[in-house]
Amino acid sequence: MTSSLPHPEFAAMLLADGRLPVGGHTQSSGLEPALLGGLAESDIPRLVGTRLRTVVRVEAAVAVVARHHVLAGLPLQPVQDAWAARTPSEVSRAASVAVGRGQRRLALRLWPTSAAATSLADLRTPARPVALGAMAAAAGLDAARTARLVAYDDVQTLCAAALKLCPLDPADATAWLLEAGADVEGVVGAVAHLTDPSAIPAPAAPLLEQWAHHHPTHSRRLFSA
Repeated sequence: MTSSLPHPEFAAMLLADGRLPVGGHTQSSGLEPALLGGLAESDIPRLVGTRLRTVVRVEAAVAVVARHHVLAGLPLQPVQDAWAARTPSEVSRAASVAVGRGQRRLALRLWPTSAAATSLADLRTPARPVALGAMAAAAGLDAARTARLVAYDDVQTLCAAALKLCPLDPADATAWLLEAGADVEGVVGAVAHLTDPSAIPAPAAPLLEQWAHHHPTHSRRLFSA
């Protein structure tokens, strides 16, 4: 495996690809739990916005801070702890770690001699945004690209899941993704400057957490979260 770095824009597209072999296809960014909890299809765009203001803002901040820790030679465990403190549901934490472990495996394979690989080797069960932040460091992404990657990934995952869960025109889901662009940039502006785990924001989304927490009890599910 070559150790040369691709252009940051190319690396960002690679990491944002839903076909990346990390288990992201098992996730719906909270859409399936929301629909099972009673969310109307017409309210999906509002769910996108709510996630960007709450869950995604936390995860983007975690990834940005994790990236900084890797580049500064600092341990990732404090970042992981800060993420866990801001993710109350153990169901949500487990779903994030399931993907994070896949990202960790990929990072160790693609960048085996990098600082990111060294940092992740010491963290056996990283959360998704922690592992993604480390991968961003290895791939040469700056803080803004890292935050944008996290936000875009959440929205596109939700939109892709909507095509499997709802009878809708695929163009509608694409329009939701495009319309979320301004809110995605809002996330970038809010978190790209962060470097300390204690500065990671902690907005609350109790209903989203409740829906996620009850999701495993449903007998008919397509997604794990």
